[in-house]
Amino acid sequence: MRTTFTLRLWLALWVFMAATLCRAQQMPVNFTVEQKQVSPTEVDVLFTAKIDKGWHVYSTDIPEGGPQSAVMHTEVAEGASPMGVLVKQGKEISEDDKIFDMRVRYFENNVTFIQKYKVTGKTYHIKGYLEYGACNDEMCMPPSTVEFDFTGKGPDDAPPAAPQKEEAKKEEPVAAEAVPALLATAIPTDDTPPLDSSALTPAAVVDTALVAASADKWWQPSVEKLKELNGGNISDRSLIYIFLMGLLYGLLAVFTPCVWPIIPMTVSFFLKRSKDKRKGLRDAITYGISIVVIYVALGLLVTALFNPNTLNALSTNAVFNIFLFLLLVVFALSFFGWFEITLPSSWTNKVDSKASTTSGLLSIFLMALTLTLVSFSCTGPIIGMLLVDTATSGNWLGPAVGMLGFAIALALPFTLFALFPTWLKQAPKSGSWMNTIKVVLGFIELAFALKFFSVADLAYGWRLLDREVFLSLWIAIFFLLGLYLIGILRFQSDGEERKAMPVPCIMLGLVSIAFSIYMVPGLWGAPCRAVSAFSPPLYTQDFNLNTKEVRAAYTNYEQGMAAAKATGKPVMLDFTGFGCVNCRKMEIAVWTDPTVADKLNKDYVLISLFVDDKTPLPEPLEVEYNGKKRTLRTIGDKWSYLEEMKFGFLTQPLYVLVDNDGTPLTRSFSYKEDVEEYLKFLGEGLDKYAKRP
Repeated sequence: MRTTFTLRLWLALWVFMAATLCRAQQMPVNFTVEQKQVSPTEVDVLFTAKIDKGWHVYSTDIPEGGPQSAVMHTEVAEGASPMGVLVKQGKEISEDDKIFDMRVRYFENNVTFIQKYKVTGKTYHIKGYLEYGACNDEMCMPPSTVEFDFTGKGPDDAPPAAPQKEEAKKEEPVAAEAVPALLATAIPTDDTPPLDSSALTPAAVVDTALVAASADKWWQPSVEKLKELNGGNISDRSLIYIFLMGLLYGLLAVFTPCVWPIIPMTVSFFLKRSKDKRKGLRDAITYGISIVVIYVALGLLVTALFNPNTLNALSTNAVFNIFLFLLLVVFALSFFGWFEITLPSSWTNKVDSKASTTSGLLSIFLMALTLTLVSFSCTGPIIGMLLVDTATSGNWLGPAVGMLGFAIALALPFTLFALFPTWLKQAPKSGSWMNTIKVVLGFIELAFALKFFSVADLAYGWRLLDREVFLSLWIAIFFLLGLYLIGILRFQSDGEERKAMPVPCIMLGLVSIAFSIYMVPGLWGAPCRAVSAFSPPLYTQDFNLNTKEVRAAYTNYEQGMAAAKATGKPVMLDFTGFGCVNCRKMEIAVWTDPTVADKLNKDYVLISLFVDDKTPLPEPLEVEYNGKKRTLRTIGDKWSYLEEMKFGFLTQPLYVLVDNDGTPLTRSFSYKEDVEEYLKFLGEGLDKYAKRP
């Protein structure tokens, strides 16, 4: 018995999709700080955090080698002294982290940290800052601080507060323009040699004079330049790809049982509708344009619902990816013939009756809408998959451009057959070949559904779909697809008597079987680059033969830039952290690819800048940037400030390709375990470096 899905279910699914989107925020964690005088001899400093959905703040006392703990630093305590340890209030979550190989604790939604002080003087002055770490499933913020500076009164009979012997000097914040020269000298005195000195020539000895002379250039802000590269360099190319992908989906929809048989009837109707042949052609062309308008309107609706930040977050949002997985599985089962996704017949009848009683352009538009409703059982899954692909591309105009390509391909045969009616006699008749196309699409949708489940599996750490499990399922899917195309496997929708498969189907079946065999070595760790963009990363595989490691040549910006200047190589800046989980994932899953490793070791000077490096600077430096004051105390603070001031980012991992003057070469790259895309990113940088003046 066939089950019918109504439009209400379809709309409910898309409403659920909109409700589960993760909107990217500029500051995912917002702290407020206040003092609370509990008694004349005790005062509490309260740090209250509101944490965006999907993010978490780590708790206190996390062992060394793990993520950034919440730590209290008291700089001034006149007439008061700290009491006990930093207290936390909130729902603490504890779980084993396989990357850090330890148990970590963190808070979601909200948390309050409290530091108690004992008041010992008639007045008191306390000053310091809370240091904390925050991450989500895709990236981490650099260790951040919340500063406080409070004064108050103590007991009347207490002695006057004694000032500290070495009170910090009050200095004006340093302007951003003056920072480079100061920070260029903020290099630890115990400089260590490059981690991989074999990757550099002997000429790469750090020249302190060169560092001093080039500091201004290296620290020159490049926010607008990188924003331009991230906007135009990716979007223009991807929009063309999305449009062509929409054309392909539209052509596939044309050859389904719900669309192809309607074409000759519709064209004949328009040609016979009027004695004036020219008017009949005009109506047929208007019909095609109406189809384009209807489907583009659907794409624009998706575009209007989801802003650019939302679309950028879709590709890694765990809940949304689970929804996409279930949606594509439903579509695949529909194409296999288990049930049909159809709209209520009353809707079609109402639109059809309206088209019959009206005239002119409105009548033609309503006829196009009738086609859209009648063919929904075949085009719905294709449209759904297209919108999934375009929405997760991260491009704001993706859904509208994709639907434009789809609609043009769908409307094209109606228009062409109206212009050239004799072609109708040569067009293939409806038959079992259309069902074959539907089943093949079902296999493809089932395969791509696993990709979306893989994203959620990685985000939640379920380890249900490790790389070998994913490849095993893909091997089975494409092997069965091959058997179907050569005629061995049959479905109920194929009918009792199935004729021998034509030669093109058999050839495609052999290609599908060969593709499944190609993936077999991947079960033992072979890269299988053709599927690396879809399969889970190598580190999820129990047995992995690919263990090549990449380590940065430098962990100091000025030293690395001086070495790049001496060797004439471009630079890859790796903004990372000791406590950054996804940084380790990228290094294990992407950097271990032999081709990626070769490019990083030989073609670039790799500089890893750890934003949570606690090595103190020679002297703390208070800077002001974009109206915000900030004190740089550690080497990690320096690299975090560099990332924000120069490139406009505050998350890790972040990879930026620059020339040896510090100018960005191409778009930046963040957390995305896609070897092919990463290789393309590195290749773009080398091409731009070779072509620079």
